[in-house]
Parts: sequence; structure tokens; C-alpha cells
Amino acid sequence: MPNPPDPRVLFAAERTLLAWQRTSLALMGFGFVIERFSLFLAALRREPEAPGNHLFSLLTGVALILLGAAVALVSSVSYSRFVKTLPSQDVASGFLIGMGALINVLVAAAGVALAIYLLVGAFNV
Repeated sequence: MPNPPDPRVLFAAERTLLAWQRTSLALMGFGFVIERFSLFLAALRREPEAPGNHLFSLLTGVALILLGAAVALVSSVSYSRFVKTLPSQDVASGFLIGMGALINVLVAAAGVALAIYLLVGAFNV
């Protein structure tokens, strides 16, 4: 006896992908805040910003941004692999399966671009 169609499996996978997407965005946002925090402290102390003064916050922030980009990319690949294993009857008609994965790849690309921008801006004074 064949299994009846169950679209809840696909929607559960989609919710998991979105949870990983929120996690990756939070990591990237936190990394950006950490990277910029030393500039905020320098402004509070009213001292000129030297490139070496915020090296630790730069590297920590960029590492978190790249971690967030990696989480977005890995979750996108994992979701795509899982969806390929689903029977076609479990996928709702007209449902854009690849949209969430595509958005995650774009988020990962934006994270890598932000990390490059911050690194180039810090060492290109």
C-alpha cells in the first residue's frame, strides 16, 4: 500500500531552512557589530582611529560574518539534497522549492562580500 501524500515533510524542511537562515543572518549581524564596536569606542574617547587599534575586533567580526555565510551555504546545500529525496507527491503543486535555497546562497554571497569590504577597508587606509 503506497504512502499518502504528506506535504508537511516539505514544509518542515522549509521551516528548518528558514531557521538556519535566521541564524546565519544573526551571526553576520553580530559580526558586523563587533567589527564596528572599536570605532564606536574610539569615537566615545575622541581619539583618532589607527588601523592597528581594532585588529582584534576586525578579525573576530569578519570570522563571525564568514561563519554566518558558511552556515547559509551549508544549510542551502543540505536542504536541496533533502528535497531531492522527497517523492513528487509530497511536493505541493506550484511550490517554488528552490527559492529558499537560492535566497540562502545570496545571503552567503552578501556575507562574503561584506567580509571582503571590511577587510579591504581596514587595510586600505
